[in-house]
Amino acid sequence: MLEPTQHWEALRDGFRWDIPDRLNMAAQVCDDWAETDPERVAIIDDQAGAITYGRLREMADGLARELVAEGVVRGDRVGVLRTQSPWTAAAHIAIWKLGAISIPLFKLFKRDALATRLADAGASVVVTDESGVALLDGLGVEALVPETMGALDAAPFPAAETGPEVPAVLIYTSGTTGSPKGALHGHRVLTGHLPGVEASHDFLGQPGDVLWTPADWAWIGGLFDVLMPGLALGVPVVAARLDKFSPEAAQDLIARHGVRNVFFPPTALRMLKAADMAIPGLRSVASGGEPLGAEMLDWGRGAFGLSINEFYGQTECNMVATSCAAAFDPRPGCIGRAVPGFRLGVVDEAGREVGGEGDIAVHRGAASMMLEYWNRPEATAAKFRGDWMLTGDRGVWDGDYLRFVGREDDVITSAGYRIGPSEIEDCLMIHPAVATVGVVGKPDALRTEIVKAYVVLKDEFDATEALAEELRDYVKERLAGHSYPREIAFLKSLPMTVTGKVIRKDLKAMAAGEDA
Repeated sequence: MLEPTQHWEALRDGFRWDIPDRLNMAAQVCDDWAETDPERVAIIDDQAGAITYGRLREMADGLARELVAEGVVRGDRVGVLRTQSPWTAAAHIAIWKLGAISIPLFKLFKRDALATRLADAGASVVVTDESGVALLDGLGVEALVPETMGALDAAPFPAAETGPEVPAVLIYTSGTTGSPKGALHGHRVLTGHLPGVEASHDFLGQPGDVLWTPADWAWIGGLFDVLMPGLALGVPVVAARLDKFSPEAAQDLIARHGVRNVFFPPTALRMLKAADMAIPGLRSVASGGEPLGAEMLDWGRGAFGLSINEFYGQTECNMVATSCAAAFDPRPGCIGRAVPGFRLGVVDEAGREVGGEGDIAVHRGAASMMLEYWNRPEATAAKFRGDWMLTGDRGVWDGDYLRFVGREDDVITSAGYRIGPSEIEDCLMIHPAVATVGVVGKPDALRTEIVKAYVVLKDEFDATEALAEELRDYVKERLAGHSYPREIAFLKSLPMTVTGKVIRKDLKAMAAGEDA
């Protein structure tokens, strides 16, 4: 664990990875605690109550034996099609105990999405719940539902001897550009997440900490930013199956379970802000996936009584930069500083570090970096530029703070200016009429592109040309004359990924087709 300190530079400079030659995540998140403190609470289930580490090990060991009976062996890929529940954790642990590879799958996937991922991974077994059985029917896989298996054999099932580079989990990207790719991670991936997770929660693991996120555990943000780090650190993790996020439900759950540490995706924060929802009593709030902007951070100080800590990463290499209000002041417009153990760079097309804007990249050797894209050697090679793994994002250094400019394919080129959409979105989010917004470049014969904003209004506001003009002036007065949205369209909703990110490519396609 990171030692709490206000001297971030010393913490970062003195950090060294401690990754043993023998490493299995099943031991990290379950067996080690079950041996030393079996009655310690691992998971607080919103329906079933507290699950201790001892009980979690019994669940995982029994399920591991069932998987063996199904013919699963070391190296096999096994799907986990469940939402937040103790059995979801037990499924991953059981798979890792066999030396097999778990595949987190989202319960809201439709059949085609599931079929694509399962076929690409070559999986033949999926651990699911009763509602998931119908989704898997006809896909050529065996569906295991732990709740229907009766009393499972809970005799100890020791974890396989594996090392940090042995494949453990195959997480598919959200597929905002191109078809989903499977990022294959080794058993070191959890260790790689821990410094950033701890820092983003102002040194997670303090007495009384209880961790929760509305993000589904099928995504890297839910699975490796919350569930598995919480289990590894001995911090109870709340499991709640919310059919749909609402500010009221979040407030109630946090109060009932004494949650002190929350990872809120940006979309959830925007919904809380739109509802004017304050949630006192939290010790830390972390957010990642999209930049929040200075005004959202200011709102968070009032709503939570603390600074929201932004973090940055992606499925291929996560938790590489973070803010940590307990150690240093956040810088408005920046997404934090490099996490201890990670070397970040802003590089040019030749892979050389530059002082101005460039491609955000992570140097090889990061513990949370993927092993490869599953069965895609060409895509794996294209992800790297020399010893730098490219994130696909553009950024610039502000001292040793990283300032996010935008996705490489989201940057707008207008009349010779390169304009990042995030800053414009942040500005528009301040306006009292705006619930959420997506900004893209629209093809223009004169300027190459113009800035176009797609705005979802709060219920009490009407879409009028007068309001559109007000929003244009609002940005023009606060940012720059060249970066205001020359066109504004009002929508009922924005296209979103299942993880709550605006799908800008859909907005770009919409913009490109408007004058066709």
